[in-house]
Amino acid sequence: MNTANLSRRNALFNSAGAVAAAVALPLAALGTADAQAAVAKGGPVSKTASTITTRDGVEIYYKDWGPRGGQPVVLSHGWPLSSDSWESAAFFLANNGFRVITHDRRGHGRSSQPWDGNDMDHYADDLAQVIEALNLNNIILAGFSTGGGEVARYVGRYGTKRIAKLGLISAVPPLMLKTADNPGGLPIEVFDGIRAASVKDRGQLYLDLASGPFYNYNRAGAKPSQGIIQAWYAQGMQGGFKNTYDSIKAFSETDFRDDLKKFDKPTLVIHGEDDQIVPIDAAGRASAQIVKHAKLITYPGAPHGLTETHKDKFHADFLAFAKS
Repeated sequence: MNTANLSRRNALFNSAGAVAAAVALPLAALGTADAQAAVAKGGPVSKTASTITTRDGVEIYYKDWGPRGGQPVVLSHGWPLSSDSWESAAFFLANNGFRVITHDRRGHGRSSQPWDGNDMDHYADDLAQVIEALNLNNIILAGFSTGGGEVARYVGRYGTKRIAKLGLISAVPPLMLKTADNPGGLPIEVFDGIRAASVKDRGQLYLDLASGPFYNYNRAGAKPSQGIIQAWYAQGMQGGFKNTYDSIKAFSETDFRDDLKKFDKPTLVIHGEDDQIVPIDAAGRASAQIVKHAKLITYPGAPHGLTETHKDKFHADFLAFAKS
């Protein structure tokens, strides 16, 4: 890894360490058919105009915007946020003729806060049940950050029968954690620091992340938006304490390499070259090497939260892909 990449890793490590100093019962790993059978067990998913109740009793909040006859776009959000983090892109895409569905992951936003099941297998199963309840097909399925992991695990467990295209935006796959066979990942101490900071003062942790490395507001010459910072904080604090804590392990330690090998639809990978949260070499560039025929677009100088800081470019790039 070159010096620039090491500096990005050190930035996140030092940020998490400074914050820490200052301040489940998952389903077994199943094959695709077994996973589908496990989720199908227990009858149909119940649905209201803005929620579904999963077969294990978790209420998942969702938004359904745009013309009902439009091609579905399903967007999964990042940690510790909610579907609100997608509202600019969802509004843009809905106004361009797409039916856009965003949901609050279990334990996040307005969804219920189960004590157990805060892991990628359950996240993917919840997503599958949202898709089933709304009877969606020919979907453009994309995820930001942790949501990219949710999308990857969905494909790994359910395949791409309902999917037309896939998107990974500032996404955590293939694997964030540094391991013997993933030397470019981040050390476990980074995530231990985030956990420690979350326990000591979750509100301060969220303020520090939003006002610092998430949007690169800690870079020289940056012009922080208090609106963006406060919106990030508000979404994070709406999530459950244990749910968001458990999700740190889910997004950092889940290995998505085998899931990515099952991507057999056109895939767009977008990543910021100055992403201090999910460094590009071990994430976006590595995913693009695994997914056959993936299209990789990198944004020079862009942060992790590029869907806000570079929204016009992101909207244009995603729309072009969606219409291609």
